Amino acid sequence: MLGIFGKSVSTDKNKINTALERSVVEVISKEELERELGKGKKLRIKLGIDPTSPNIHLGRAVQLLKLKDFQDLGHTIVFIIGDATGVVGDTSDKESERPMLSHDEVRSNAQTYFEQAGMVLDMSLVEKRYNSEWLNELTYKEIGEHADQFSVSDFIARENIKRRLDNGKRVSLREVLYPLMQGYDSVAVKADVEIGGTDQRFNLLAGRKLQEHGGQKPQHVLTTELISGIDGRKMSSSWGNTINLTTSPSDMYGKVMSIKDETIISYFTAVTRVSLSEVKDIEKSLKEGSNPRDSKMRLAKEIVSIFHGDESARRAEDDFTKTFQKKETPSDMPQVFVKKGTTLSEALKDNISSKSELRRLVKDGAVSVIGGDIVTEFEYLITKDTTFKIGKRKFIEVKIT
Repeated sequence: MLGIFGKSVSTDKNKINTALERSVVEVISKEELERELGKGKKLRIKLGIDPTSPNIHLGRAVQLLKLKDFQDLGHTIVFIIGDATGVVGDTSDKESERPMLSHDEVRSNAQTYFEQAGMVLDMSLVEKRYNSEWLNELTYKEIGEHADQFSVSDFIARENIKRRLDNGKRVSLREVLYPLMQGYDSVAVKADVEIGGTDQRFNLLAGRKLQEHGGQKPQHVLTTELISGIDGRKMSSSWGNTINLTTSPSDMYGKVMSIKDETIISYFTAVTRVSLSEVKDIEKSLKEGSNPRDSKMRLAKEIVSIFHGDESARRAEDDFTKTFQKKETPSDMPQVFVKKGTTLSEALKDNISSKSELRRLVKDGAVSVIGGDIVTEFEYLITKDTTFKIGKRKFIEVKIT
């Protein structure tokens, strides 16, 4: 059968199993979806991402890779940038109220989201949307109708909301609106399947309820596992523990090498496409006492290869070996050109996630001059060509113009 732009829809059973099972926690309803996929029915597979930061990270790449599984089967991918939902803010995984962002902040963050998604997907075959297209057009009457499909108890029964209320923390009425907004996205694009992390389950089910209210067939829901960040907590931009898709190959490689040993297998499963039989062999060897570093090097190379290509992955591996086994500096470290007397914070502003992160690293003694001393001043003045080591694995060369 033919899918979008004439691309054939595959009914390959192994590929279907990969789409429905690899790093998947729950499918609603799996048997029916399996039948539809087996019959070669072309489906609309939806994923929405709110641009609450400028970067998509590996935690989101779990869902992008899942979209790729469906794209490879020939189905239509609908990728939504949540420029309207991003302003309101989702607190599905938050222990406190998420602050509202301005429309300008959200639009600025979203500038390269389609490009970043293109590191995984063939974007020429993707239906690209902004949810402000329909959400900004809704009236109070329509929002009231949507809200009428849910009770307050439905919302406050959610684990993190209940915990916040039990602890006396504020829950704003704005937060109640978010599931309605995400749910209506599914109505607007007529989604057959929506993908999201396990923390999105309530919002995904809201889509089913609103589709049914609107006379549509309720979408199937597919939740994927959440991966840990480099500090062992759930990967989240707000915690600064992410591995971003836009980071350089060497930096991405180094950050993967810094993950906790107990997360190696979940990373192999969720953010690579190494065969699951081979992943089991790696897991077995780790249990039998093999060096986790060797498995991490394989993992890091696989991940960098997906997002930056095989050659970049090879160079990143070479740089890591030279830097941390032979104590040399990497060959492809970023270069920054500044005027004499520029402060460290100004020179590195485009190569760190935030000034507060740099301030913390300086305070912790984690910023040093190669061939020199540890940097102790946040406003350190750069007066000559200098190579800095930032944290454990990042190197930046600053040149005076």
